[in-house]
Amino acid sequence: MSLPVLAITAGDPSGIGPEIAVKAKDDPRVVAACRPVIYGPHTPSALAAFPVGRVNPAAGRAAYDAIVHATTDALAGRVAAVVTAPISKAAFAAAGYPWRGHTDLLAHLCASPDVAMMFWSDRLRVVLATVHIPLREVPSAVSRAKVLDVLRLTWRSLPAFGLPTPRLGLAALNPHAGEDGLMGTEDRDELVPAVAAARAEGIDARGPFPADTIFVRAVRGEFDAVIAGYHDQGLIPVKLAAFGRAVNVTLGLPILRTSVDHGTAFDIARTGVADEGSLVEAILLAARLAGAWPRR
Repeated sequence: MSLPVLAITAGDPSGIGPEIAVKAKDDPRVVAACRPVIYGPHTPSALAAFPVGRVNPAAGRAAYDAIVHATTDALAGRVAAVVTAPISKAAFAAAGYPWRGHTDLLAHLCASPDVAMMFWSDRLRVVLATVHIPLREVPSAVSRAKVLDVLRLTWRSLPAFGLPTPRLGLAALNPHAGEDGLMGTEDRDELVPAVAAARAEGIDARGPFPADTIFVRAVRGEFDAVIAGYHDQGLIPVKLAAFGRAVNVTLGLPILRTSVDHGTAFDIARTGVADEGSLVEAILLAARLAGAWPRR
């Protein structure tokens, strides 16, 4: 059986992305699992055109071009998946791009409005209802309709990971899940009805449960995935449980995309000390899922 061809985007050329892409490409586990192809500047001569360890518009454009090229190849079936090294959101902004990260750019390139960011690890899986928005905007963004959409998308997506009937837990927004409105009404008015609607559709969803306990319950095996309301609510526990081993997966795309669980690490760019472990895990997960990913 032939190995799947995977596109590995090198990320921001001013960060650690090119270094970890080259290291991961040569990892024996990766070589045994797939045929990796690096997209974007990653050789010493190509990287000489970019500054080291700082935000740069040209670096943002190079990272963007690599993502577009890899995504185009994935949509055409020339590669089985796209695995992305980290980009700089500030460099994207400096280059004039409106997207705040990979997730919304990939949704645009794939014409997929219903997407979500999931972090996958052996110990804990977390799906984010909202991603890169200010904290003050979260309560209005986590609406009944939005949460129901994410529950549905997670339920449809997890069978590809070997979870045919996933058990989903929803994290509350407010302390103690709002105490029936005493500490905020969002959980009572928006999240409880969303879970009820999901259960009426046959989705095994429960909650909302206080965020200070639901992730412990998931790590102990009660839930296959937790739906978190906002970025840090979900990523703090998953990075505490599995930093360097967690894999970012975009749910809802017609292509398979995985990524690292960290940023560009400008402070150690081109020093040779960057750890490629998370990118290796992202490549291995993509290689494992390549044949099972649902193409919508």
